[in-house]
Amino acid sequence: MDTSGIIPDIIDDKPKARVTITYPSGAQVDLGKELTPTQVKDQPTVSWDAEAGALYTLLMVDPDAPSRSDPKMREVLHWAVINIPGNNVANGQVLAEYVGAGPSEGSGLHRYVFFVFKQNDKITSDKFINKTTLEGRLNVKIRDYVAKYNFGIPVAGNFFQAQYDDYVPTIRAQLGK
Repeated sequence: MDTSGIIPDIIDDKPKARVTITYPSGAQVDLGKELTPTQVKDQPTVSWDAEAGALYTLLMVDPDAPSRSDPKMREVLHWAVINIPGNNVANGQVLAEYVGAGPSEGSGLHRYVFFVFKQNDKITSDKFINKTTLEGRLNVKIRDYVAKYNFGIPVAGNFFQAQYDDYVPTIRAQLGK
């Protein structure tokens, strides 16, 4: 994550471990490996070494919107789940439904970054962002979550890179763009 610029673009400290992310397409996230928007269109399964009884937050962002050279929308929130018991994401509380990679045509490679944080306490929130809206997804900062909830260093992280493919118009239509 150091050589990719994720540190310090998004966060200051390297995650302690790697989160395992597998898509229904069979694609696996592997520290910067390029995947296509078609491969990552559906919500993945995610796992990490979790402490029994602990609660976790999972965040996924694109820091490169509209492009890596001009990231004025940094960061775009693609997925947020809080109060995950252990690593059972399905039993967590979804704040932002999963939206796959949708980089604009000609914008080059975008980094899609996953972080898992151990929570100190249960988080109370009634926020919910539907997968059909951009509202609440632009200019989100992982650092703001870290500060607000006193998360500390991520317990796990991983990322892939993607650029435009023929599936992107479908994602953009879903988001009303």
